[in-house]
Amino acid sequence: MNKIFSIFGNPVAHSRSPLMHNSVFKNLNYKACYTRTLLQNGAKLKETFFSLGLSGANVTVPHKESAYAACDEVRGFAKKIGVVNTLINENGKLIGYNTDADGFMYAINEFQNIQNILVLGAGGTAKALVQKFLEEGLHVSILNRSKARLTYFEKLDCECYTWDNFQPSQYDLVINTTSAGLKDENLPAPKEIIEIALQNTRYVADAIYGRTTPFLQLAKEKGLTCKDGADMLLGQGVLANELFCNFELDKEAIKKEMQKSFFY
Repeated sequence: MNKIFSIFGNPVAHSRSPLMHNSVFKNLNYKACYTRTLLQNGAKLKETFFSLGLSGANVTVPHKESAYAACDEVRGFAKKIGVVNTLINENGKLIGYNTDADGFMYAINEFQNIQNILVLGAGGTAKALVQKFLEEGLHVSILNRSKARLTYFEKLDCECYTWDNFQPSQYDLVINTTSAGLKDENLPAPKEIIEIALQNTRYVADAIYGRTTPFLQLAKEKGLTCKDGADMLLGQGVLANELFCNFELDKEAIKKEMQKSFFY
């Protein structure tokens, strides 16, 4: 019997995850298929997961923290940060993992001498990345619209700012982890703040993929070295697929088939 996997998100129509994972399943002869599920209410994630008869799923914005709450057990890095982006059905129990952070480290591998990072946003993706950066001994600042979400990062001794009190420093990398620009023309902060941040960095990354966001467009106009979220998506996707297939497939083969899917 074929296994069924899906991605939960809102919005979710743009997601490349079905192309990526189905490319692996088809070309490596693994009996499975992967779909999209538009989930309006994160509280219904667990109920929806089991009603669809899924063997596993990925979770994207805005449900990564809801996914953590829905799990019967959380393993590895996800336990440390309270954010889940990969779910496995293990004998009727929902097991949660996080592959975002390692996926992002893979994506920025070619950026040289990164020490000082500014993260825009304070949601689930930001939590995963910041925890990983701190483990790597990097200095991290957070900029978010509201103060309420910054408490988590203040406890980690990050420099935390709202739009009202931002004090820029010199950065090696500025990353947008918000959904600004995903389905609109918004910037992740007021333009004057973004302009200042971009004037003080060498590299720029956006977790959003599939389109040049206004944030990335501004960075490109300034001649900065930029990356969208495609490599991050690939990196986390390979790790998620290993979990889906219970490590039965070769990692390099998974990566090769997923890379092919980006040209479909």
